[in-house]
Amino acid sequence: MLLVEYLNSQFSLLQNLDFILRILVASLCGAGIGFERSKRYKEAGIRTHIIVCCGAALLMVVSKYGFADLTGAAGLYFNGTRGADPARIAAQVVSGIGFLGAGVIFKHGSSIKGLTTAAGLWTTAGIGLAIGAGMYGIGIFASVLVGVLQILTHKFVVGTDSLFYRHLQFTVQNSVEFQAAFDGFLERERMRTVECRITYHEDGYITYDMVARVPRELTVRELDLFLKEYGDVRFVSCNTVG
Repeated sequence: MLLVEYLNSQFSLLQNLDFILRILVASLCGAGIGFERSKRYKEAGIRTHIIVCCGAALLMVVSKYGFADLTGAAGLYFNGTRGADPARIAAQVVSGIGFLGAGVIFKHGSSIKGLTTAAGLWTTAGIGLAIGAGMYGIGIFASVLVGVLQILTHKFVVGTDSLFYRHLQFTVQNSVEFQAAFDGFLERERMRTVECRITYHEDGYITYDMVARVPRELTVRELDLFLKEYGDVRFVSCNTVG
């Protein structure tokens, strides 16, 4: 049997194209919602919404049509399938994968990391169900779609998807000039402060301990050079969060 004949044994080419269209439209809808959330700098941005919507559409298609191979063309059940509940295991996978996804989500103060990874795990489970159900076409298509979307959304980022979480700690000589310059530095680098703790020392120094979201990987060298322009620096640290 030719590969095309095998793939069309359950569903015609037109039906497979219809399944693909449903997944694409769902992904576009997810992108629209994610774009709005991302522009407001919410934790779940375009990537997360697209992957979740794509996975949900894929799982719905599998749920409705994934068990067509249990009966023959005449509507007769194959041996051993009568009375079986093939959707039972699939349903457990969909709900059970949530525990695995929860394990990769981490909260650091007001920042949350791992949402997109968790969504990817959930969608990957749906791809596995599709392949296991014999729906090779949409399973492979969903794999390629999610992979391409991940690459594109990492290359062309929007809103919160474009931000890195940085943990900044430094102790510097305090002055009115420094305070004004640091406010300008935050604005110039387009930093969005998530958490900030300021400690004033009796000897005229000030310590900042803050988590910020920045549009690029700010290095400790850049931060150190800026601080040294406005006084003595005792300590400086700049690390990626998550």
